[in-house]
Amino acid sequence: MSDSSKSTARIPSGRLSLAASSEHIALGPLDGRYFGAVAPLVDYLSEAALNRDRVGVEVEWFIHLSNSSVLPGTGPLTAEQQAGLRAIVTEFDAAAVQELAGIEKVTVHDVKAVEYFIGNRLAALDLERLKPLVHFGCTSEDINNLSYAVGIKGAVEDVWLPAARTLVAKITEMAEANRAVPMLSRTHGQPATPTTLGKELAVTAFRLTRQLDRIARTEFLGKINGATGTYAAHYASVPEADWQDVAKGFVESLGLGWNPLTTQIESHDWQAELYADMARFNRILHNLCTDVWSYISIGYFAQVPVPGATGSSTMPHKVNPIRFENAEANLELSNALLDTLAATLVTSRWQRDLTDSSSQRNIGVAFGHSLLAINNVLGGLGRLDTAEDVLAEDLGNNWEVLAEAIQMVMRAEAIAGVAGMEDPYERLKDLTRGHRVDGARMQEFVSGLGLSAGAQARLLELTPGKYIGIAESLVDHLQR
Repeated sequence: MSDSSKSTARIPSGRLSLAASSEHIALGPLDGRYFGAVAPLVDYLSEAALNRDRVGVEVEWFIHLSNSSVLPGTGPLTAEQQAGLRAIVTEFDAAAVQELAGIEKVTVHDVKAVEYFIGNRLAALDLERLKPLVHFGCTSEDINNLSYAVGIKGAVEDVWLPAARTLVAKITEMAEANRAVPMLSRTHGQPATPTTLGKELAVTAFRLTRQLDRIARTEFLGKINGATGTYAAHYASVPEADWQDVAKGFVESLGLGWNPLTTQIESHDWQAELYADMARFNRILHNLCTDVWSYISIGYFAQVPVPGATGSSTMPHKVNPIRFENAEANLELSNALLDTLAATLVTSRWQRDLTDSSSQRNIGVAFGHSLLAINNVLGGLGRLDTAEDVLAEDLGNNWEVLAEAIQMVMRAEAIAGVAGMEDPYERLKDLTRGHRVDGARMQEFVSGLGLSAGAQARLLELTPGKYIGIAESLVDHLQR
């Protein structure tokens, strides 16, 4: 057959209609397939939310300057005027988004567009005379840093932290429910001193809680001090005002901490600290995902099937741990962004460069992948049943894990003066290393050691399922 006679199958292609469902034409999964899971973040970290918060910061700065009579010619606004100005923010809807976008096409500057957007509404409030007060003394970054801080603070406190705490509460609930369920440990993947399933889950809950407590203490900082952080324009205009006091009062009125020393930009160190803590939370959660996935694999957990769901396109019996696998991927994607943000936002050339502007537009994506992962883990954990029979069988097949207990009792007996307790480690090593030892053989060995009556009785009562120390009570640390 000649080359010219060969045919190649080709899938027809063409332009997708923009009238198609946005879920199916979104370039990224957070705005498409998974939008429902991350939608609460839109009100804080989307482009529209950023612009609404810019409008909000500008409006509050206008009100703050007027009501404090910092500039000659200003004075307290009426209640109606203040309400009208704040309505520009509360009524910032889809039409306002489009209007602002139209202004930005002309200005080719997003913050300047916000200034004009507000200025266009002052006449209706009988404030046309004060149009020069909009954006007074400000550089764009004065508005941007405060807007980002307000949005990030809201996203953390109202969306991400509550979701993360709900997940940790679920892990804690599982730890309590399984606190007394014995489980074979596996250090280096090999059978080791038993624990309880609840205690192991408690370790993760404790680790995650520490990170959430750090995140809850985040200091969200802001500044409003001009083009290079010197208040030069402020003092050139109104030299008699205490501009540091004015700025501090304003920043704090937004629920933020005041940063008194900056270049043109607020230094973003608090953001780097926050993202590092969030990334650490993500990594601990990723560790939980891989552990639970492995426990499912060896049968410690049974997955409850979702009615009507398909596990495999060809193997009807399968119930795949897809929630945990999905979470792993999203945690990795979130951390890739969080790590980059934490590393790059702390650096700015001289008094300002624009790399932070592009970087910060991805904050919502980083939060979104983390939130999606949290939701997936929560859903996955909710469909697990503990297979206590499998855990018990595993323990019953590994009596050699009692070697540690026996040789330690022998050491204690030797210290107490009991004869014949020489070389305990080596004797247990010869008995157990590379060998399977059942209960009968282990008890026979114990009976022939010549232990004191009390020590022998304790060891003969011991089984792998009972050799858990105080694992059960350690779960109580989650309540402190």
